[in-house]
Amino acid sequence: MAESKGALIAKTVQKHAGRAKEKFLQNLGKVDRTADDIFDEHLQNFTRQQNAANRLQKEFNNYIRCVRAVQLASKSLMDSLNEIYESQWSGHDMLYVQAQNLDMLWQDFAHKLADQVLVPLNTYQSQFPEMRKKIDKRGRKLVDFDSQRHNFQSLQCNPKKRDELKVSRGKELLEEAKRTYEQLNSELHDELPALYDSRVLFLVTNLQTLFAAEQVFHTESAKVFSELEAIVDKLANDSQRGSYTLKKNSSPQSPKSPNANSSLIINTQPPQNNVSAALDDSTAASHEDVASTIAPAAQLNGNANNTSANNSNDNSSSLNNQEASSPKSAKAPASKRGVEELYDIPVDVEYENGIHLSAGATTDNLPPGVLYRVKATYKYNREDVDELSFEVGEIIRVVEYDDPEEQEEGWLMGIKEGTNEKGMFPANFTKPL
Repeated sequence: MAESKGALIAKTVQKHAGRAKEKFLQNLGKVDRTADDIFDEHLQNFTRQQNAANRLQKEFNNYIRCVRAVQLASKSLMDSLNEIYESQWSGHDMLYVQAQNLDMLWQDFAHKLADQVLVPLNTYQSQFPEMRKKIDKRGRKLVDFDSQRHNFQSLQCNPKKRDELKVSRGKELLEEAKRTYEQLNSELHDELPALYDSRVLFLVTNLQTLFAAEQVFHTESAKVFSELEAIVDKLANDSQRGSYTLKKNSSPQSPKSPNANSSLIINTQPPQNNVSAALDDSTAASHEDVASTIAPAAQLNGNANNTSANNSNDNSSSLNNQEASSPKSAKAPASKRGVEELYDIPVDVEYENGIHLSAGATTDNLPPGVLYRVKATYKYNREDVDELSFEVGEIIRVVEYDDPEEQEEGWLMGIKEGTNEKGMFPANFTKPL
């Protein structure tokens, strides 16, 4: 067993040495080589085709990796959107559903690329290493054939030392080498052109599958993004209508007193008249109600530090000061009973079916949609994004609310002339024209 293995190794080494010698002599031009121009052309085409397949496989593997990376990034993005999209916002549940649909589309797309495009490409590319081995073997057998041919020729060309036994043996080796070479050469002459021609059909099929998968993915994902856009548009419309605006008070807003937002200075000096002269002496309970109501106003005017004995005079002073600093038409209504007695709704203001009407307002020759016009009698700075700021003397066109349910008592919706700014404002800061 060891002897046969050693003999095989020796034979292999002898073959390699003989081929190396033959190639060296061929490169020096000492001996000729068998030429096959048709095979050389097939070999060039094969090499070009193999390089193209290797490049396509490399680039497509990179493309698959990028698709999977974008898939993970898309899922992470949609998960974040689902977390920050508040549950009370419109379309919250639909956003989650569409995010799941988008993730499924990404998974299906990546699966099709791997299964229907990458796998056939790998199968196609795997033919080239096997074919390359066969080409290399054909090259070795060609060298063996040329070597035996040259040995046989050298035996025949020396008639003086001609050994018929060696000549006969040389001829047998030549015929065997020729037969082996021609068999491989014939197979490659058939297989190489067939493999080269297959490139067109493979490329067409592979690209059709790729482009079809891309088309389906982008078409379906476009529908998902269209739904997502509609959800966000609905949220934007709701936001513009103030559906998600955070109000300062849970109770309906009441119009402000001009004294709270204007630049008027309230006189805090003790007045000469006492509030008891203005009260109805016929009922003691009424006197107590008014006194208890105007006590907070006295504290706001800086008289909270006076003694309890002077509370009655201080309360009277506060009420008289407010009456002196703002006319009755500018007093603001409020929801609480005590404040209602302090700030009465102007007599020229009434409401009918939720729409503010004003006595004495001119309604002739007004633009479409304008109910009437008012003039600012006090400066007002808005305290919310949906309110309207104005200066004394500016003209405002009163219009209806976009949503009648949003209308609040004592407030108007208007458009300021000159700037076309639109917003809510307290009615008692203006007077009708």
